[in-house]
Amino acid sequence: MSNVLKNRVAIVTGAGGGLGRAHALELARHGAQVVVNDLGEAAQAVADEIRRAGGQAVAHQGDVSRYEHMEAMAALAVAEFGRVDILVNNAGILRDRTFAKMSLEEFRLVMDVHVMGAVHATKAVWAGMREQNYGRIVMTTSSSGLYGNFGQSNYGAAKMALVGLMQTLAMEGASKNVRVNCLAPTAITAMTEGLLPPEAETVLTPERVSTGLLALVGEDAPTRMVLLAGGGSFESAHITMTQGVHIPDEEDPAGTLPRRLAEVQDQAGQVTPQSGWDQAKHELAKALAVQS
Repeated sequence: MSNVLKNRVAIVTGAGGGLGRAHALELARHGAQVVVNDLGEAAQAVADEIRRAGGQAVAHQGDVSRYEHMEAMAALAVAEFGRVDILVNNAGILRDRTFAKMSLEEFRLVMDVHVMGAVHATKAVWAGMREQNYGRIVMTTSSSGLYGNFGQSNYGAAKMALVGLMQTLAMEGASKNVRVNCLAPTAITAMTEGLLPPEAETVLTPERVSTGLLALVGEDAPTRMVLLAGGGSFESAHITMTQGVHIPDEEDPAGTLPRRLAEVQDQAGQVTPQSGWDQAKHELAKALAVQS
C-alpha cells in the first residue's frame, strides 16, 4: 500500500458503487483516510471494504442535493479524522431523453444532483480548506458536457456547468493552496450500462479512471485542468478562443460577419484564456489597433 496520501483526509460523494467506489478504494490504497458518501447502505459496505484492506474509512449516508447533509458529512470527516484535504464530487444520476420528450422535472433533478450537489459539498469544506491553506477538489465533468451527446441535454448542461464552477473556484482558491480540477471519465458503470459495446467492459474499467484521479489530488496537483481518462488513456480538454476577425462599423458587421464565419472559426493561433476578461482585452486590442 502506497503512502503518498498518508495523513490526507478525502471525501468521495456517490461512492457506494461504480466510479465512486473505485475512487474511494484507490485513495485509501495510497494512504488517505476516506469518508465514503452515498444515499444508502452501499456506503457502509465500501467503508468496510477499505478497513478490511488495512485502510481507514467511515461511511456517510447523505443526499448531495441537500446542503445540511453535506455540512454533516464535512463535520463527520473533521470529527473522525481532524480535517478535510480532498473532495471528489462524484455523485450523479442520469435521466436520458431527447429534449422534446424530457420533462422539466427530469432536467431540474439532474442539475440539482450534479451541479448543486457539487456546490453543496464544496461549500461545506471550502472554508476549512482555506483556513488550513490546503485543499484539492475534483469536479466530475463529462465529454457529454464538453462536446454534447444526443439525448443528454440535462446531463450535458450540468457537466459543462461544473467546468465553469471549477474555473472560477480555482482562481479564488489559488492564494490558499486550494486547487480545483475536473475529471472527465470514460468507464462502464451502472450509469453507462448498455451505452457502449460489450468489449468496452474489460477495457473501460472504473479503476483505470481512478489512476487519473490521483494526479489531481496529490501534493503537486495542477489546478484548472480538465483531465479526460479512460481505458488507460489520458487527455486534456481546453476551452479556447480563436484570433477571429475585426470588422469596422463602416464595413457593416451585420452583413459582413456571415460571410467571414470561416475566418472566425479558424483555429490557427488560438489561445486558452486565463480569465473571462481575456475576451474583452483581446477585442479591445484589435479595435484599438485598427484605430491607430
